[in-house]
Amino acid sequence: MTSKLLLIFTLASLSSFAQTKDTLAEKVLLYQLPIGGWGKQLGSKAVDYTLPITKELLTKIKASGDDHATIDNNATSREITILINAFNATQNPAYLKSAEKGIAYLLKMQYANGGYPQYYPNSAIYRKQITYNDNAMINALAILHNVAEGRNGFNVVDSKLKEPSKSAVAKGIDCILKTQYLQNGELTIWGDQYNEVTLKPEKARAFEPASLASAESVSIVKFLMMQPTTPAIEKAVNAAVQWFKSNKIEGYSYEVVKQNNKAVRTLMQDQNSVVWSRFYDLESNKPIFGDRDGSIKYDYTQLSEERRNGYSWFVDSPKKLIEKDYPKWLAKNQLAE
Repeated sequence: MTSKLLLIFTLASLSSFAQTKDTLAEKVLLYQLPIGGWGKQLGSKAVDYTLPITKELLTKIKASGDDHATIDNNATSREITILINAFNATQNPAYLKSAEKGIAYLLKMQYANGGYPQYYPNSAIYRKQITYNDNAMINALAILHNVAEGRNGFNVVDSKLKEPSKSAVAKGIDCILKTQYLQNGELTIWGDQYNEVTLKPEKARAFEPASLASAESVSIVKFLMMQPTTPAIEKAVNAAVQWFKSNKIEGYSYEVVKQNNKAVRTLMQDQNSVVWSRFYDLESNKPIFGDRDGSIKYDYTQLSEERRNGYSWFVDSPKKLIEKDYPKWLAKNQLAE
């Protein structure tokens, strides 16, 4: 081979190799913890994949330890999805191997009753509770559902992980059905977090009381509607939607604007809008609001300014569920409301 041809061949090979690299995925590889999951924070700051990898940052990542592994704030489910997408684009085996290690972590952290803690192996304070808050458990189950069904690019995952993922999803659904809150003999929606043994709703942070949680319950219902319809799932979905219909707050909108780089959240009268409180009392269905001192308020305006503007207290996501998603689900499954 002439030197000119060799140079062309070498450049082509280097170009092909370069295409197997994904900048974001390469960073995700570095952040993966030994146990297989990822953290949502590094020190006191949220993980930021836009930051360049320096020696100092790499040292901090390696020192972070497994106690930071979590499914909170989209952690781990986000990274697995990034890696699967990167593998499908580049065929870089390192990305698939890392994603599979993350999937194995999700399988390992699941409780025997099908629930998911917020963190694993860290079980301090509320981290061991079964956690629907911020869609933690539903995000994990959605990943495993993709693995089990070979959907959304997850058909590339090792077949050995498919049956365990299918089993984990089934156990997760069983847990979901068991934790739908029964109020005076009637099924309602779900709480944010539950005792991992008794399956009873519990408080987490001081401002997150044991309650019915509207936003997370919408995600739970949507996940159930993705599954093959059984009598138990049909009953759960119908009950949740009826609860949402009965507990909407008409004539209000909830606006969030930035003022001096800070969020200002305002509940406003608006005859054309409808909202739901983020939290409802477990027995009375009254909207409730938790403050930093652990107190519960029944009037949004009585919250401290820090909590009033530092947390989303109203949502409108049930509206789309009721008006669009639910009717489509009924029609698809030939069900009557």
